[in-house]
Amino acid sequence: MTRGVMESVEVFTTEGKGRGLKAQKEFLPGDVIFAEPAYAAVVFDSLTHVVCHTCFKRQERLHRCGQCKFAYYCDRTCQRDAWLNHKNECSAIKKHGKAPTENIRLAARILWRIEREGSGLSENCLVSIDDLQNHVESFDEEEKKELRVDVESFLEFWPAQSQQFGMQYISHIFGVINCNAFTLSDQRGLQAVGVGIFPNLCQANHDCWPNCTVIFNNGKIELRALSKISPGDELTVSYVDFLNVSEERQKQLKKQYYFNCTCEHCKKKIKDDLMLAVKEGDKKPSAETVKEVIQFSKDTLEKINKARLEGTYHEVVKLCRECLKKQEPVLGDTNIYLLRILSIASEVLSYLQMFEEAAEYAKRMVDGYMKIYHPNNAQLGMAVMRAGVTHWHAGLIEAGHSMICKAYAILLITHGPSHPITKDLEVMRVQTEMELRMFQQNEFMYYKMREAALKNQKIQVMPEPSNEAPPSLFHKKE
Repeated sequence: MTRGVMESVEVFTTEGKGRGLKAQKEFLPGDVIFAEPAYAAVVFDSLTHVVCHTCFKRQERLHRCGQCKFAYYCDRTCQRDAWLNHKNECSAIKKHGKAPTENIRLAARILWRIEREGSGLSENCLVSIDDLQNHVESFDEEEKKELRVDVESFLEFWPAQSQQFGMQYISHIFGVINCNAFTLSDQRGLQAVGVGIFPNLCQANHDCWPNCTVIFNNGKIELRALSKISPGDELTVSYVDFLNVSEERQKQLKKQYYFNCTCEHCKKKIKDDLMLAVKEGDKKPSAETVKEVIQFSKDTLEKINKARLEGTYHEVVKLCRECLKKQEPVLGDTNIYLLRILSIASEVLSYLQMFEEAAEYAKRMVDGYMKIYHPNNAQLGMAVMRAGVTHWHAGLIEAGHSMICKAYAILLITHGPSHPITKDLEVMRVQTEMELRMFQQNEFMYYKMREAALKNQKIQVMPEPSNEAPPSLFHKKE
């Protein structure tokens, strides 16, 4: 962050919520309020050999550190850039005989940086690591037990020649990681690949209908404006996905982040009626019928998760179709249980190249999302993009192009023009525009050329459906 950026944001103390961030100048939708490199960050345990430990990009071929044989890098440049943060880790891993878990590695990187620079304010940081909340006093018995295990594992790994820290301070660092760590995603923002600490961003308070969003782009976290922000306005982000009724979001926030959400959307239960909508009309379903269908939906979602883990995608489709048959006469078009099934069905059918049925479900999903989400929501943008690509693959070029344009407009604000996913979308927008013109000039010729192209070239397969939700903003240790 530059001096100019520091002047555009200030930390303030707010009653009941502790510290927060306030704008010092006006921001418009899509403006980058600040970009912040990680104070410390590590790749997830399960991905250490497929993701660069410096820039967090997924790569086919990575260079391995010749010393510890644990860290991987894109090239010599990434390896050189990593050396300051990897040097101590490298010798500690060699001495320990193996790399510890991501939590231990992140705590060690934080403490080695404190050893180098002290624990006071680092350059361009609005707060010090010492001042970050740890919420250790709010931990339940299970969390306290996990904390003790982490501290013990850390002490086994921490070298004798490094600066020694007290148990209380080490516990503080693990507490900070537990409730302040951010998820880092791969270059396309589609998979969570690591976890990091960003002290400035930690100061942004939660709101279920925030005025900012956070995106990981080119090795830094960007705080971006979603709506017009005036000087003096608090800068807020959402720690959880909005696609849940207020009571569920409040439970999740209390359990994971130890606070009661009192934002306007939670207090007034705004949009809850849409998320729990039932079919309107002469034959309105009874409360008992609605309850039964919701329970059936929950049970089906559990079965779907199991089938997705096993990779039995035709079974997933069968379960979705059965569930939709039960839901459609009872649940409204914006009901979250209906939308969840539509989302899974469209994604899995696209992967199986059953594009026409997938497009029908994707259209209904997007129509529901548009009524619930903030118009500039990153998850909405990604969903509209997927739906647009599905329609395009189904040969529904008009609807496909329209959705891809809509997604592009949203992602320009949430991700910015330089993000890889926005660049990909721009290529698709140009391609579909060209195809749309051809379609409008001569429909018959368009379908003939499309048919010939598909015969000569295998249609681009959608990525295999993931059983994971899209990367969430905050990383929470399970």
